[in-house]
Amino acid sequence: MIEQIIHNEKLLSVIIRSHYKSEGIEFFTPDDFSQQLAYMNRAKDYVIPPHVHNAVQRDVHFTQEVLVIKSGKVRVDYYDDEKNYLESRILNQGDVVLLAYGGHGFEMLEDSEIIEVKQGPYAGEMDKVRFEPIEKNKLEIK
Repeated sequence: MIEQIIHNEKLLSVIIRSHYKSEGIEFFTPDDFSQQLAYMNRAKDYVIPPHVHNAVQRDVHFTQEVLVIKSGKVRVDYYDDEKNYLESRILNQGDVVLLAYGGHGFEMLEDSEIIEVKQGPYAGEMDKVRFEPIEKNKLEIK
């Protein structure tokens, strides 16, 4: 199952649930995203030819990140660009989430291991603005 979190016609996030299955290759991000997310299902003996990637100049203006929930259970809270809370989703072991735009916060609902992939180089505190999370009694989990 694929879930898209959209706000004001802008794709904020894509969640690929652990039980998702499809044939071939499927991209879930528009071509202009600086972080591309795809799913591949290839049969035994399928070959991806060896290759190298060319040096291509790219302008990256926003950090987009992908998280893989290796173990545990995590709640992700979504916010718009003005730090207004939108909704929450629960991520389980094996789920993958792309965080493209807007704000986000997390609470570990169980001991959790997460693998994070995002663009570099890391800009330290210049990379983000922290703010107060939504109160738990106002959560809207979808």
